[in-house]
Amino acid sequence: MQVPRSHSSIADSAVAAATPVPTVSERAVYRILDANLDRAREGLRILEEWCRFGLNDAAHTEQIKHLRQTLAQWHTDDLRQARDTPGDPGTALTHAQEAEREDLRAVLQANLCRVQEALRVLEEYGKLYRPDFAAACKAMRYQVYTLESDLMGGQRTQRLQRLRQASVYLVTSPQDTLIATVEAALKGGITLVQYRDKNTEDEVRLQRAQQLRDLCHRYQALFLVNDRVDLALAVGADGVHLGQTDLPVAVARRLLGPQAIIGRSTTNPEEMNRALSEGADYIGVGPVYSTPTKPGKAAAGLDYVRYAVAHAPVPWFAIGGIDANNLREVLQAGARRVAIVRAVMEAENPTASAQAILAQMRTTQGSTV
Repeated sequence: MQVPRSHSSIADSAVAAATPVPTVSERAVYRILDANLDRAREGLRILEEWCRFGLNDAAHTEQIKHLRQTLAQWHTDDLRQARDTPGDPGTALTHAQEAEREDLRAVLQANLCRVQEALRVLEEYGKLYRPDFAAACKAMRYQVYTLESDLMGGQRTQRLQRLRQASVYLVTSPQDTLIATVEAALKGGITLVQYRDKNTEDEVRLQRAQQLRDLCHRYQALFLVNDRVDLALAVGADGVHLGQTDLPVAVARRLLGPQAIIGRSTTNPEEMNRALSEGADYIGVGPVYSTPTKPGKAAAGLDYVRYAVAHAPVPWFAIGGIDANNLREVLQAGARRVAIVRAVMEAENPTASAQAILAQMRTTQGSTV
């Protein structure tokens, strides 16, 4: 017995009959577009997560999110319905290089390449589907090339990114447990370390600087040397921190090369302006409070911190006598980065001390936004 058909089912059948069925070659193109839309969107999401959580980079996060969502709008039902995962021979193919990644850089590079390749495929096969779709994929591909330059730029670009991300800068002081103390601080979240030792003989300083460089790089932290450009060069440090009576920034850069990070101590607006005109990558602002590491030097105070908030265009670190007891007022004056010495180097538990300072910074800055 034949079941009567409703008016709606008759209408649906009419629409289905009016919809052209893709040919075999069209279906193959749809499958290619579907697979590469998936591939591009997945790669973009991996890059977006790093920009968001690793770099705290709102601009690049938003850019990648926009690219991903634009591709999602093009990923229509007609393309998805052409998918045939069980019948796809590519699902069983793999390569040894896909099984592991050497480091974070390798993860980013692999996914940048994945997105670029997918967009090129979408552009070419998209010409058979919709010319406006192909044109959009071409434009996006060039955006991803620029993104690659931003994220995977030379060594200097990477160092500057990590410098901007650092909120607590550990400056060491001489002690028998130097290496263990610095490692404990790195475990607590420190990502920028300056080796400062003005009196130990050079042979020992060279050995310790090499150990600290290896240690910092193992924890993916930047390693700088105080004052001594020759020592920084000898151990392959990421850069050097110069005092007011040390070499000019331009001379240090000529010796260390263009990839090096170079910072300069400043105690007043005049010194800040001079350091900026010299091309310093960052500056120290202080001493905020009197400190035994700078004997005889008057505290610059919070007024200079406030001046830096308004006038410093490069990353800067408030420094000088800062600890857990006075950190809040330094942050309330506008500082977003601080340099710490005794609060970590002389702590009973450097890991816990570093964690506490970082947590206090996040809490205080969050409450003053």
